[in-house]
Amino acid sequence: MMKRNRLTAVALAAACAMTNALAMDVAGFEFNGYSRGGPVFNHSDGVKGNLSLGGELQKFRLGNEGDNGIEVNFARSFEAGGVKWKVNYMPAKWGSGDISTEQAYVEMSGLSFSPEAKFWVGQRRLRIQDVHIVDYFLLNYGDNVGAGVTDVPIGGMKLGVGVFSGDKFDGNLPNDVKAHRLNVDLSEINTNPNGKLRVLLTAVGGKNQVNGGSGSGISLMHTQKDFLMSGMSNTLYLQGSRGHARIDGEFEAIDGTRPGRRSTRIADSINWQSGPFGGQALIGYQTNKTDLTNVETKDFSLGGRGSYAISKNFKALAEVSTTTRKGTGPDQRLSKVTLAGALAMNEDFWSRPELRLYVTKANWNQAAAVANAATFGAKGKTSRTLVGVQYEIWW
Repeated sequence: MMKRNRLTAVALAAACAMTNALAMDVAGFEFNGYSRGGPVFNHSDGVKGNLSLGGELQKFRLGNEGDNGIEVNFARSFEAGGVKWKVNYMPAKWGSGDISTEQAYVEMSGLSFSPEAKFWVGQRRLRIQDVHIVDYFLLNYGDNVGAGVTDVPIGGMKLGVGVFSGDKFDGNLPNDVKAHRLNVDLSEINTNPNGKLRVLLTAVGGKNQVNGGSGSGISLMHTQKDFLMSGMSNTLYLQGSRGHARIDGEFEAIDGTRPGRRSTRIADSINWQSGPFGGQALIGYQTNKTDLTNVETKDFSLGGRGSYAISKNFKALAEVSTTTRKGTGPDQRLSKVTLAGALAMNEDFWSRPELRLYVTKANWNQAAAVANAATFGAKGKTSRTLVGVQYEIWW
């Protein structure tokens, strides 16, 4: 397995280098992607990060990634018969696993009856809204094999529709287990000056799922630009789901062995850049209750990351967070502080590539140690310091 992983990694790197060269020569060729990685110097038990109580908004990631990986996206656009076509493929390699297929689809647009609409078939990411500091897309309805359309103008809004099976390019559901999903995405809904609303609806059905195969969800997202000051934006999320529909818009537990759940979430995130000072902050509260049981968790998250440009190519970074989880046992708590210095392209918070030297200090209570005894809470440990170097790049 180790030899195979080395070979796949070498093959991926070679493909990236070759594609980068071709991109300069072939019109309509796109090459973009994302990667992060780097060493953690002071671990003694294999825990190099990933300190989180398990909630979807609870892994504040600076100095806490705990992984290395790369995903690259190849796309070729061309025109035939007066119609615009795009072929897209995205492989990824994370940790010691094999190369996976993240995206593989064909898109067509420029049709006479709706020139702006983009029709697609295959496996496509439809990630709508990311909160970068916790590495989570709160609205996201792609990642399964399906078909659909995006960017359909309708009444001053834009409409997207997707229908999906439960399969992926890298694996299918068991033969006797079925799942299907419909998503409707309404965006660019003007609500007030500099404010827009987005609505994502989810409906799920299936066969031989635990406790039936149905599910539904709704997400409301309101974004306000120039919030409080120029250069600041604010996004408010109100979300709910039940059954085998996940709260972000995807499937929930459709392998035929697990029940669905009921979830609610309210969250708010801000982004800002004022001169050399930029950042992102998040507050969120989420409840999850598994079907067929009375087990409910309540997760709270509060944290933020700030960057201050000391010079054009050097930034000071700081991230502070506190998270809690309430369930059937004692309340769990985890807090984290990370300080870092970063080499970057320019002064902006979002400037990448970024090369960081960081120090992370995390503390958690005994209840969190017991709940995570197999990982960072082993032997009753209630604190940890991580020192490392990390790069992060998108292009």
